[in-house]
Amino acid sequence: MTDQFKGYDLVGDVHGCGLSLELLLSKLGYSKKDGVYCHPERQMIFLGDIVDRGPRIRESLHIVYDMVQLGAAQIVMGNHEFNFLSYCTEGHEGSGLSYLREHSPRHHRILAETLEQFADYPEEQEMFLQWIREMPIYLEFEHFRVVHACWHQKLIDRFEGEYPNHIIDDRFLHRSSKRGTFEWALTDRLLRGTHLSLPDGEVMVSKDGYRRRFFRTKFWSAEPEYYADVVFQPDPLPEHIARLKLTKQDHNDLLYYGPEEKMLFIGHYWREGVPEPITSNIACLDYSAVKYGKLVAYRLDDEKSIQPDKFVWVNVRTEIADELGL
Repeated sequence: MTDQFKGYDLVGDVHGCGLSLELLLSKLGYSKKDGVYCHPERQMIFLGDIVDRGPRIRESLHIVYDMVQLGAAQIVMGNHEFNFLSYCTEGHEGSGLSYLREHSPRHHRILAETLEQFADYPEEQEMFLQWIREMPIYLEFEHFRVVHACWHQKLIDRFEGEYPNHIIDDRFLHRSSKRGTFEWALTDRLLRGTHLSLPDGEVMVSKDGYRRRFFRTKFWSAEPEYYADVVFQPDPLPEHIARLKLTKQDHNDLLYYGPEEKMLFIGHYWREGVPEPITSNIACLDYSAVKYGKLVAYRLDDEKSIQPDKFVWVNVRTEIADELGL
């Protein structure tokens, strides 16, 4: 840790759940000082995805932004912040792109709540978009790492060589819109995680109604053999796919984050149930708060492995109802 803070509180995907965030901050001992939440001895680290889906996106962004500006918190970019920024950024002349993220019905549907809640606040939206541009994609400390979806050391090493300040710039942002570039690969892997294509061109329809040709995968399976060994998402694979053997190309596309690596904290993956470690050195803190699950934090002190009793959460379905007197 540092002399300034005695510990860190890492928080998973907020997705506009502003009331849940305030209740979690209170549980963790944060209180308002001159209108900004802070803790006398600890710092909060947000794992990204503050925007989209929830009812209080503007309020959530203000809470987090104010904490970061004060030094009471840090944040890494989530894929939803990156998508929001790309959706609102015009393509360069000659690029063939009106915007870096196509204004398709599917993309608009994902961002609909964010765009709607900022419709009457264009200056605020522009301020937050500029802030998103300045967000780090990952953080690394002496004993732990923080990234929204996946730690990929080779991509990070190249990023640090080509972008020494560790922040995306205009060149990076525009190149990231082109599939096949290094910048596209970095944002896809670190912000969206590892994934495999469904075999034989098959398509899944997820619980949220999206048609998908790929599925999210674990990056900590040492010797997987079957598709079922690596799937990591709320939607199960169809049985006939789950029992198929992984191909040589599938193995090449997977990563392995071993137990000898630093503790890693991620969000992104829509977990359910009681929060617990994935492995001794990996914790996912996204427990589907915006779907009436849990908004989860991990209280990190000086331990060297993830401890099951260090998770703290707000049960959105029950505790927010109690808070509102419902």
